Amino acid sequence: DGFLGAGDDAARSALLTPLFTPTETCSLEASTETKNYLVLSCLDNVVTECRFWRYADGAFSLERCLKGEVGLSPSFSAVDAETSDDLWRTSDGYTQPTTLALAAASSPDAAEALKALPAFYDAGGVTTQQFTAASADGTAVPYFLVSKEGLPLDGSTPTLLYGYGGFEISLTPSYSAGIGAAWLEKGHAYVQANIRGGGEYGPRWHQAALKEKRSKAYEDFEAVARDLISRGVTSPAKLGCQGGSNGGLLTGNMLARPTAGSTLFGAIVCQVPLLDMRRFHKLLAGASWMGEYGDPDTDDWSFLQRYSPYHNLDEATAYPPILVTTSTRDDRVHPGHARKLVSKLLDLGKGPSTFYYENIEGGHGGAANNKQRAFMSTLAYAFLERTLAGAAAGGKKVEL
Repeated sequence: DGFLGAGDDAARSALLTPLFTPTETCSLEASTETKNYLVLSCLDNVVTECRFWRYADGAFSLERCLKGEVGLSPSFSAVDAETSDDLWRTSDGYTQPTTLALAAASSPDAAEALKALPAFYDAGGVTTQQFTAASADGTAVPYFLVSKEGLPLDGSTPTLLYGYGGFEISLTPSYSAGIGAAWLEKGHAYVQANIRGGGEYGPRWHQAALKEKRSKAYEDFEAVARDLISRGVTSPAKLGCQGGSNGGLLTGNMLARPTAGSTLFGAIVCQVPLLDMRRFHKLLAGASWMGEYGDPDTDDWSFLQRYSPYHNLDEATAYPPILVTTSTRDDRVHPGHARKLVSKLLDLGKGPSTFYYENIEGGHGGAANNKQRAFMSTLAYAFLERTLAGAAAGGKKVEL
């Protein structure tokens, strides 16, 4: 009654208790309720922080904040929100398989471990560090570096840089058996970049790379690559990048942009990619992405053509080796994008460094079952091993 009877917005605001206020570095990811608590999951500089608000005597009070560790992603969900304050706590990270525990909202750090998925690779001695790189406009871009302890800073480590940068999707730490077994166990390094276009810092981070500002995402990714090189983690000949779908547009630009290419990368994996920005809106689900990229049938083409990889290839440029993969039955990003880029590279005489695989099943995921997923993953890592490390484990040459 007091709220409805308030005379103006200022009076109504005075009756409200803000439970979350975004900042330049902190965004809201999720929330869950129990009988007496509201639990907010936030990302603070891409590290999870859970805030426990208790409701009692008609008011909320912040009872505790549980800060996560770098490289781990904990989350909470109610066991029975109507009758108890018990919570399921799920967590995983680059080196930790998904783990389930039972906790009380009143003491969430004292959780009882219940079950965990098995480990699929030896994570002994593997550590996660977080760094920032300065983008072209000075923006600080965070990234995670996963590698063996005591990594030599002499530029000798084969390193895989992964990114997405679109649709407000946040890249947070998660467990991947494939990355671990095929890459980290060999002593290589894995990097996940939190570039603009994603949601790591909320809507503003996404909006900073929309339409005519899309190049900000690519500048961010290049900045992370340069930072890895300047730190001595790796070198251009040992650095590869990987991305799929919108991330395929990202890696396609790492091929075509004069500020990237062989200057920064020794290999590129481009999966189910978006590459022809002149016709993307006429193919499959492409029209629904004009809010993200723009409309090429309008003046938007003036900026779209600057980040359309298909239109920015030339014969005089020496490109790094690239593996392009797609699916005949992709119902979101038409396989024509991948086919056209590869065909153009061949026409420009880049055949020896261009590799292509099209699976005839699988939709946008690129594979229809686990056997096909394993094959596609092995194909990508075999390509990266050959181009960045030169030989497989045991000294045997990898052939594609």
